Amino acid sequence: MDQETLDRIAERTVAPGTLADRMGIKIISASPTRVVATMPVAGNTQPYGLLHGGASCVLAETIGSLGAVLHAGTDRIVVGIEISATHHRSVDDGLVTGVASLAHGGRTLVTFEILITDEAGRRVCTSRLTCMVRDSVFPGGENQPPGPPARDASRC
Repeated sequence: MDQETLDRIAERTVAPGTLADRMGIKIISASPTRVVATMPVAGNTQPYGLLHGGASCVLAETIGSLGAVLHAGTDRIVVGIEISATHHRSVDDGLVTGVASLAHGGRTLVTFEILITDEAGRRVCTSRLTCMVRDSVFPGGENQPPGPPARDASRC
């Protein structure tokens, strides 16, 4: 897969309006075997002001899924089927960094191990994501849906 295709798929992952965009996730690098991204703690906290465990799961699923899509190729679709997370320590400010590393890259299942660390390099969360890989069901063989259907203004 060429760099232009990698970049296009990574941009789609954090496109405006996506959950990754709303949470401030930034893709630093992406390949079929390793994805790196950052996420701010601010805006992604629970009531005590600490990074929300669900936010860590969103970061993990975002970068693990991106890696799975890059592994599968543009003519296949990827669906997350299992995620687990162990939260090791709290974080109350700054950025966290997630690194997703390919653990298994098969034809129908892809598993990534995701390590999330704070700015001091301390382990915050360890996660594992498994995705199912299927043949494309969308027109043109793209691994992403073509976009939302046109809205019929007469039905408003």
